[in-house]
Amino acid sequence: MTQTLQAVSQKIALSHLDWLEAEAIHIMREVAGQCANPVLLFSGGKDSICMLRLAEKAFRPGKLPFPLLHIDTGHNYKEVVAFRDKRAAELGERLIVRSVEDSMARGTVVLKHEGESRNKHQSVTLLEAIEEFGFDACIGGARRDEEKARAKERIMSFRDEFGQWDPKNQRPELWNLYNARSHKGENIRAFPISNWTELDVWQYIEREKLELPSIYFAHTRPVVIRQGAIVPVDVPLAGGGLANPAKAGENIIDLQVRFRTVGDISCTAPVASDADTVGRIIAETATTTITERGATRLDDQTSEASMEQRKKEGYF
Repeated sequence: MTQTLQAVSQKIALSHLDWLEAEAIHIMREVAGQCANPVLLFSGGKDSICMLRLAEKAFRPGKLPFPLLHIDTGHNYKEVVAFRDKRAAELGERLIVRSVEDSMARGTVVLKHEGESRNKHQSVTLLEAIEEFGFDACIGGARRDEEKARAKERIMSFRDEFGQWDPKNQRPELWNLYNARSHKGENIRAFPISNWTELDVWQYIEREKLELPSIYFAHTRPVVIRQGAIVPVDVPLAGGGLANPAKAGENIIDLQVRFRTVGDISCTAPVASDADTVGRIIAETATTTITERGATRLDDQTSEASMEQRKKEGYF
């Protein structure tokens, strides 16, 4: 009997997804064990959906040892906002939503003009939420393959009392030993899926049969071509009204697209695609040569150092 069990165990090989999942669960448990008041950043996007599944596997059947937090710009895609609320309700977990618009009302966020992207201003609202609730760690779904500034990020990323990230003032991470301790006022940003790729995320979604907002799959919507990017126009907002009106002289066309990443409407572009299933998206992702943020996040294309600068200001 013992020999039979040994033979069976030798034939069972862990897939790369099993290894990535085990690492992410270990990191989540380290954060929960070392930090007094952590929070999981949950936007309803694909990465945070994977993070939520990992949290379930790490801590179920009990309640999660942290609430969920979303910083809403007021210009998020309504499909994603609806999915965020639905998923949190299904799991019975506490969802905290703080809005950039509330920061604007308080005067802590001031837009240069009405059409300015609110994306970078999330940093202010996040820091206000951290102070309001006393969070000492924020667990996020950032990955190193997304962008070069994130490639330099530690799994446990230390932020000072102003929420700033200093790449030269980070702690060493040897093997699987992580230091999430911080002094009062300081903060840790923990990234359990830092070593995952976009392809890993989609393969995990397929394996776990995770539900996603519909805009991740091919659909037809009105867009314009602006500086080489596909820009959605007249996008309905969850709170009513439309975002991203077309500029004078722009030609609106109906195009079949999907989103590789979702964020603030003003700076998130889709890609032309007919991939309407997870399997087809995996096949498409396997052949792409441009990172998802490089291809679709307009705020990352303003300069070579735009992401690094935002991170130094407290961004995720």
